[in-house]
Amino acid sequence: MQLAPSILSADFINLQRDVSALEAGGADLLHVDVMDGHFVPNLAFGPQVVQALRPITKLPLDVHLMMSHPEAYIDMFAAAGADTIMVHFESTPHIYHALQLIAQHHVKPGVVINPGTPVDALKSVLPLVGQVLIMTVNPGFGGQAFLPSTLEKVAHLDQIRQTDTTLTFDIEVDGGINDQTIQQAARAGADIFVAGSYIFGGHSVAEQITKLKGLIE
Repeated sequence: MQLAPSILSADFINLQRDVSALEAGGADLLHVDVMDGHFVPNLAFGPQVVQALRPITKLPLDVHLMMSHPEAYIDMFAAAGADTIMVHFESTPHIYHALQLIAQHHVKPGVVINPGTPVDALKSVLPLVGQVLIMTVNPGFGGQAFLPSTLEKVAHLDQIRQTDTTLTFDIEVDGGINDQTIQQAARAGADIFVAGSYIFGGHSVAEQITKLKGLIE
């Protein structure tokens, strides 16, 4: 199981300092939320931020594209140094092509679904992906409350994975992850946990990471 702190909750003026603290504190991945102000009602980051992060950390960069027609930007994020690129099922009519394009860049492809999208919608693309991200809040803003109904989706996806052993994707959850919800998500079958507000809202990021990892390990 892996913890992926979201830099959306970091101090943008001191981003290198916060990234170093996350790495020293035991983070497994860095989650980078990219928002276009169209697919979701917020703006955040771009390929330049991924490019700036790449030389200052050895952690894998877990890039989450919350944007319309993400296939137009995959080349840029791959070139910037993303290790995983995840695109929303709802964001493009060409989801199959988008995932193929990510793989062509030798980057791990991932697919994301919003709380209102059923897991069964993903069946045709599951063989293409290395990660499936279940949004456990409505996407676009940090600090939202966890939606318990999304745990059913995590469990359903885990059941699909166990039934078909040719599928090798990890299950990631994003939104409202804290010391109260992380164990629920883990029991449902999640492997990767994105946390932002909780990690950066404590006394130290190292303490918060240790607490969360202790709960899932």
